[in-house]
Parts: sequence; C-alpha cells; structure tokens
Amino acid sequence: MAGYETVEHDVLVIGAGGAGLRAAIAAAAEGVSVGLVCKSLLGKAHTVMAEGGAAAAMGNVDDRDSWKVHFADTMRGGQYLNNWRMAELHAQEAPDRVRELEAWGALFDRTPDGRILQRNFGGHRYPRLAHVGDRTGLEMIRTLQDHGIHQGIDVHMEVTVLTLLRDGDRVTGAFGYDRERGRFRLFRAGAVVLATGGIGRAYKITSNSWEYTGDGHALAYHAGAALMDMEFVQFHPTGMVWPPSVRGILVTEGVRGEGGVLINSEGRRFMFDDIPENYRGQTADDAEEGWRYTQGDKDARRPPELLTRDHVARCIVREVREGRGSPHGGVYLDIAWIAQKLPDAKAHIRKKLPSMYHQFKQLAEIDITSEPMEVGPTTHYMMGGIRVDGDTQMSTVPGLFAAGECAAGLHGANRLGGNSLSDLLVFGKRAGESAARFARENRASTVDEAALEAAAREALAPFDRGTEGEGAYQVQHDLQEMMQDLVGIVRREDEMERALEGLAALNERAARVGVTGNREYNPGWHTALDLPNLLTVSEAITRSALDRKESRGGHFRDDFPEKDAAFSTFNTVIRKGEGGRMELGREPIPPLPPHLAQIVEENR
Repeated sequence: MAGYETVEHDVLVIGAGGAGLRAAIAAAAEGVSVGLVCKSLLGKAHTVMAEGGAAAAMGNVDDRDSWKVHFADTMRGGQYLNNWRMAELHAQEAPDRVRELEAWGALFDRTPDGRILQRNFGGHRYPRLAHVGDRTGLEMIRTLQDHGIHQGIDVHMEVTVLTLLRDGDRVTGAFGYDRERGRFRLFRAGAVVLATGGIGRAYKITSNSWEYTGDGHALAYHAGAALMDMEFVQFHPTGMVWPPSVRGILVTEGVRGEGGVLINSEGRRFMFDDIPENYRGQTADDAEEGWRYTQGDKDARRPPELLTRDHVARCIVREVREGRGSPHGGVYLDIAWIAQKLPDAKAHIRKKLPSMYHQFKQLAEIDITSEPMEVGPTTHYMMGGIRVDGDTQMSTVPGLFAAGECAAGLHGANRLGGNSLSDLLVFGKRAGESAARFARENRASTVDEAALEAAAREALAPFDRGTEGEGAYQVQHDLQEMMQDLVGIVRREDEMERALEGLAALNERAARVGVTGNREYNPGWHTALDLPNLLTVSEAITRSALDRKESRGGHFRDDFPEKDAAFSTFNTVIRKGEGGRMELGREPIPPLPPHLAQIVEENR
C-alpha cells in the first residue's frame, strides 16, 4: 500500500534474543521464508545479560542427574502450577539443545576430561548449568547468530511492532515502524512467533534492558490471545543496590554457586534461619557442609543461599525490614571470603566470574575478590505470559505462537535459575517448527486497510498534541514508581486497589502525551508508543495479584502470607473482553499423568 514498505514472509519472528533466533533457525530449516524483527540491533538482545548458564540434565559433573530429577525440581520450584507437559519436554530435550549449540560452535567451560562443565544453581539438586564463565547468554547469542546467518533469514533491525494483523480469527502479520527513520512497515505472514522477552521496565528497579516493555504480552492480548499467571513476577534476590552507578544490575546466581554467602549487618549468614520444609532434607546443616557442596562434594547438601529465588528474595526483604540490612537498603553478598578456603582465591574468582569482576571493578570501583557487594531484590523475570500449547507453542489465537519469557507455563509460580536459557532453546525450536507447519497450511491472506490506517493515526497522534501534551517520560517514571511501591515484592490488597486507580489515571495521561520534533530517531516518540504496552501488562499483573489471595512462588501477599491449597488447582487467565475491558478468569490445571506423578513422588 502507498506510504508503507510492505514485506512478506511465511513466518515472522518478533524478537531476536535466544528464543527468537532459535525459532527463526528452526522455521528456516523447514524450508519456509523467515523474517526476524528486532527492536534494537542484532546481537543486543537482553539474552546477552544471562550469565549463569543453561540448565540441562547432562550428568557431566554428577551422574545421578537425569531429566526426571530436572523435571521434579522444575515442578517443585514452580509450586506445581507449571504446565507439566512443557516441564516434561524441557527436561527431556534440554541436553540435546545444549549439545546442538556446542556443535554449532559454542565454547563451553570444560571438565578435566573434556565434557561440558556444569555448575550448581538455586533450586537444582545437582550441578546442572552448562556455562561459559559468567557470559553464557552472550555466547549463546553469538553462536545462534553465526549459525542463523547461513539459513537465509531476513533480519529487520531497529523495528518496533505496534499491532498484530488478523483476518477473522487468525493472525496474518504485523504493523510497525523503523526506529531510525520513523517510517511504517507492513509485515504479511502466514504465522507469527512472539519472542519479545519480559516486562521489567514497568518497575523502577530492574535488571532488564530498555527493550523489556511488555511488547509481546500486550500485542498478543490485544490480538485476542489469553495471558496466564501474570501475578508471578520474579524479583532476583541479588541485584546491586549500591553505588547508584550499578543499581539494579544483576549479580549472577553463579556467585553463590561458586561459594558466595549472604551476610546481614550483624555479620550473620541469615539464610540458615529460614529453610522451607519441602527443601529441608536437601539443604546443608551448617556452613562447612554448604562449602563442600559448592566444591563438588557429592555427599554434601546445598547451602541455603542456593534455595529458590523467591525465598531468598523474601529473606533479604525481611532482614532489611527488621533493621539488619546494609546501609543502602540491602544485604551483603560476599565471595571474597573464600580466601579462607582457597590459597589462590582471587585468581579463582576472576577465572570463574570474569564479567562480574570486570563489570563492578569498572562501573563501581568494587573489587569482588576482596570486598562484599551490597545487593537486594531487583525485578528480573516474568513467569507469566502468553498462554500456549505445550507441544506446539501456539497461543489461543490461530497462527500466533510464543516462546521464551513472553510465553507462560514452563516455570509455574517461580523459575529456577538457568531454566530460562534452556527454555529459549527447547521452545524456540518447537515454536519455529510449528509456525512453519502452520504457515505452509495457511497462507497469508487479506489485510484490513482500515485497521492499518487507524494504527498509523494512533501512532502519530503524539505529534499532533506536540507541546500541549504531557511528556511521555514523566508518565513512564510515575508508572515505575507506583508499580515498585504498590505491586512489588510484598503486596497488600489496599495497595493494589490504589494501583488500579493509579493505572486508570495513567492511562488517561498516556492518551494525552505529546512529542515534538520529527519522526527520525525520536526517543520521546518511542517512549510514548511503549506506554500502552507497559500499562497493559501492569494492569494484568495487578488484577491477577489481587485475585490470588495467598503467597506462592514469586507472588507474596503480606495480608495472606501462607499458601492456600484452594489456589493450587488453577492458573489465572486474563483476556480482553467486550468494550476492551480486561477480564480475569481461572483455568483448572490438568492432573499430572501417573508416570509424571510417580517421578515427582520419587524425587521429593
């Protein structure tokens, strides 16, 4: 159509992180035309910030590991709200996906006999994370890109998708704009895969990149797809809180996996004070046993610092609230203490955690080999997302698929560290293959010209308001402050009701924002167009959190601090209702089939 650049592909993948790249590779391998859209430059996806490793039960360090143990660990960590079919497939297929990555050129750390080295991580019974120092995500992206460029994939960089296009019930493409010139683009496709990551920029303190504005969640929701478990936001326990130059930046769980300990202002390892009953039998009795575990002693049990992220985060919040926190509102994470155990401790830390050492040395003038870090919870990961079929990754809308962080199901109420990177590989592949099959059977159809014109007018409306409208940055700032304060790691009904009122007011303000200048790279305009997505996911999180009147996994209610068995039988589902109103429902969780129930029981 006139004034729009039109591109046609059999499969359109939106997002070029680990899930998007793996989906594009898989779709291309099926012999269809593939387009890959990324919001920034290729290679800049947030996956590069994933440090610890990819969880896969390869048994290279401890031969007692198996997919069955990995499955049981994932279900336990997710408080049994997981899509058990996804958890089963993930545990079974992750080793092959990691070995495949190795065959494509990934340079993993090695055991003395040359196999892929695996490290300990929170919630995993055995050393399970295949890693490249603490730069695993970067190596994954490098490898997938190097492999993908030979598959004939068309890459559209610095493009933001504004809306998905439909013909009847099915998705038939997307409409967006290029961020450099501000020109609109129409993507026609037989199937669309969303791999857009998370929602962290809805919060003030986050480890997430600027791209994580809930785009995929909101695109799917407005296209009619169901969102699931949006109340479950993971606050990683160890984000830097001081100095300000590194606030929110993640300190990988690998620091604790290599022997790092959490200390309060009294110098006490407080994690020993509170060990959940369902993990007591797998947790060390004392510091010495915990140290031996991190050094590979198979007879030792893990230290409490390697309990699940939701639990560790809440323990840190408790220490701060009760006056035992660090000067800047966190606690201390100390890896330097291992000098008491290892004669070459400083060199050992620099070898095992090179990014952590160099990053904080350069950005914060903190030497982690000789001093502790001040850390606290930071918004990190979204367990909730687009409801998908476990085998195909297709959403509730035909032709629309999702993989990675924007898809829900695998992680249940809480994600185990390292499961995210193997999730990208396993379900990125499945989504790409399924999308290719769908596209072959359902070719791209007509495009609603009126819908395109309406989307274009809405996108350009901030320019019409100009200086008469409010600045988009202020609206985003106020949203982040409100979500951090009222729908953060500790939640109460009265505060979340206030948040809903605040979101209604913010939606009105967002509809009046104005921008000046022209369409060529205009950050204010980009921020204005991000606001509807941020507001959509924030409302979904708040409504889902209000409905779940218990504490489970990443969702903690101060007014309902215990788990309630009545809430263990369903997933919370959000849909767009009549008149655009957000509607909440509950979907029962199918019972575990006998063979999986037996695995869970055997691994309690």
